Amino acid sequence: MTVLVDDPVWPAHGRLWAHLVSDSDLDELHALAAAAGIPPRAFDRDHYDVPADALPRLLAAGAQHVGGKELTRRLIASGLRVRARERD
Repeated sequence: MTVLVDDPVWPAHGRLWAHLVSDSDLDELHALAAAAGIPPRAFDRDHYDVPADALPRLLAAGAQHVGGKELTRRLIASGLRVRARERD
């Protein structure tokens, strides 16, 4: 079980954002996010949106840094991916 974080390349609200996902278990994802001070409101069905300045805390808490393509591939393989058409 691994929690993954990609590069902060998504601009919003004057900041760059990354994604935080688990490759197998949402409970593991929520626990690591909480340990790194990421608020529950940052969770969006299958991932957390995290600001660039949170990356050092996430890595210190045990997240593995990967590229965006690798993060997406592993999220899909995990079966946890929520596709756009499945969202409200």
